[in-house]
Amino acid sequence: MTIKFAIITCSDTRTLETDEAGARLEELIAAEGWECIRRVVEKDERPFIAGALLDACDHTDADVVLTCGGSGLSLRDVTPEATRDVADREVPGIAEAMRVHSLKITPYAMLSRAICAQRGRTLIINLPGSTKAATENWEGIVAALPHAVKMMAGGGHDTQKSLSEKLSAAAARGELG
Repeated sequence: MTIKFAIITCSDTRTLETDEAGARLEELIAAEGWECIRRVVEKDERPFIAGALLDACDHTDADVVLTCGGSGLSLRDVTPEATRDVADREVPGIAEAMRVHSLKITPYAMLSRAICAQRGRTLIINLPGSTKAATENWEGIVAALPHAVKMMAGGGHDTQKSLSEKLSAAAARGELG
């Protein structure tokens, strides 16, 4: 299964050329055999981040949008708020898993305000801005991403049609009372 990603680095100080964390995430995506279809650096301001998220979710075929940076305690860190601005619903287990994984490495993981959310059929995951922390958080969740993407695309559970077909077949075999 090929998963398509967009990466949005939220920073006032980085450029695409100096964005080491975003570049590392792109490498990690490629190592899984997946594709990064977009990588941008956006100003660390709520409306700009929200706009970049909307564009990535609604105007590309990205399955997952990774944000990088802006999820800590600095007053300039507004990525979780921008994510909530565009989200249909939150997916708290992913952010919880990242923090649990990272807490095994550093007590500073508890300072993360990162969230994960869904917009339509796209998953948004807030990652830290440092290359080390972004890599560690990625390692804590990467195994669940194919299933998450499959579920958002409507797979993984019996659809109503599939369930009806199974019930009809069971009835025809006399298995239903």
